[in-house]
Formats: sequence, C-alpha cells, structure tokens
Amino acid sequence: MQMNLARRVAVGGLWVVGLVGGLGCAHADARLECELTYGGDTQTLSVKPVEDPYPVPSVDVAGRFRFKPVLVGQGGRLQHVSLYVYAETERQPVLIQQATYLPPFPASGALTGRQHLYVGPMERELIYSCTLSGVAP
Repeated sequence: MQMNLARRVAVGGLWVVGLVGGLGCAHADARLECELTYGGDTQTLSVKPVEDPYPVPSVDVAGRFRFKPVLVGQGGRLQHVSLYVYAETERQPVLIQQATYLPPFPASGALTGRQHLYVGPMERELIYSCTLSGVAP
C-alpha cells in the first residue's frame, strides 16, 4: 500500500501544497516540449526523462537567458518536472524562476500555460510554455 505524498508546486514564487497518491505516473514514452520565444525568435526544446537531473545542461536563449527543463523518472515512473530560468549577467547566470510539477499531471498535456518573464533595466522578455505528452496517470 502506497502512502500519500505531499505535493508542492512553485507558482510565481509561492508554494502550493496538496496530497498526491502514489509515487508517480507511468511514462513509457514521456516527452516534455517547451517553446521559448525571445526577441521574436522561437525555439522548441524536447526532453525525455532522466534519472539524475544534475547533469542536464541549460540551453542558451540569445545570450540573455538560460532555460533548463528537466523531466525526472525512474523505473517506468515519472516523478516530477522541474523548470529553471536564469538571466545571464556579467558575473554569472542568476535564477529568476524555478517551478516543480508533480503528478498527477493534466490530461490535456498543457503543463505551464504561457509564461512571461521580465528581467533587467531593459525589460528583456522571455515567453515560454511547456506541454507534457506520453504520460498515463
């Protein structure tokens, strides 16, 4: 018998806590697709589950932002999705948004909705949205 786990999801800097049954969702063909737009240019990222999130590299977005989508799964179960957005600065990348999504995931596949992030005195804007496919509850 599996015990309920605490569910914590970061939304705009706030943590939403609830209860989730089980340890994850099946992910035979899970894939996270993220569409990033900066300065009118759009790129699409597609990631598959990994067991260890730490070596996953971030992706450069026009030298202004770094985006790191991580889909964590082990043993046929999807455990969580984490998204990290960094602003590039002269000294080092600075984390400006971190969001973690835990099962159960939306049946529609839409995970994040459309996110608009602004940074710096020039008001640089990164727009992104992510969808999750191939996940069964």
